[in-house]
Amino acid sequence: MADPARTAVRGLTVPARARLAAAAGALLPVLWAVAPAAAGQDWTAAPATGGRPYVYLEGPPGTVMEDGVSVTNPGAEPLTVRLRAAGTAWLAFAEDRVTVPARTRADVPFAVTVPASASPGDRSARVVASAGGRDAVVRVHVRVTGPELAALTVEDVRVDGRVIRYTLVNRGNTVLAPRLAVRADGLTGALLRRPARALPVELGPGRSLELAEPWPDPPALDSVDVTLRVTAPGAAPAEATASARYVPWAAATGTLLALGAAAGGIALRRGRRPPPGPEGPEGPERTLAQAGARP
Repeated sequence: MADPARTAVRGLTVPARARLAAAAGALLPVLWAVAPAAAGQDWTAAPATGGRPYVYLEGPPGTVMEDGVSVTNPGAEPLTVRLRAAGTAWLAFAEDRVTVPARTRADVPFAVTVPASASPGDRSARVVASAGGRDAVVRVHVRVTGPELAALTVEDVRVDGRVIRYTLVNRGNTVLAPRLAVRADGLTGALLRRPARALPVELGPGRSLELAEPWPDPPALDSVDVTLRVTAPGAAPAEATASARYVPWAAATGTLLALGAAAGGIALRRGRRPPPGPEGPEGPERTLAQAGARP
């Protein structure tokens, strides 16, 4: 299988590849000496541009954006670091392995290529640096500019005993923070009312998430309609309903058995009654008359 990072590098435009190669070639000249490390201090990785704990890039579809990560080696020996991208195929390094001299910080450049077909919205990725048996992660946030669309649906609602299960689907191009309201109505009226509350999830563009809502005290005997209503900032509200029947099966089974036993007893008593005579209810009298007997 082809390496996505190297494939992405090959997909860059010639000027972009030249800039990235030049940045990688200039790696050693941009090393900065740092103070000797205190005892027990280890290497670190962080965004090359300060001001944020993560790398932030923004641009329209079809653009190539460049940034980097800084790897600091406070040790007394050179450090070889492997680099890879996680969460996206858009991010690529000119070199996926660098050696950082002792007591030195190195800026390692990378490029993010936004496909021309990418829809506007937010994306997330990670740069994973590995050395010395451990990993360090630098988060990368990419915003693809353009018209934003917030759209959310709730689907596959079903009632499973004491749990209401459902699926949220982000059909837009922005990250959504959904809110959920629940209601349930039976034959006699309202059974459950839960006002809208924020769910502890974030739903990225095009993502779906299966969730469950507990219902610890459903009715023992009823026919119920459960309706879920979801909202998110900028998105139109969405609803979905599922029906369920609650039956106390133990009691229902006992009733059916009792009715079956009663029906069997009636049939048995009917079976013990003498059958009618061959000529009907008046058969015996007609038989005597035929024998010459007088009443």
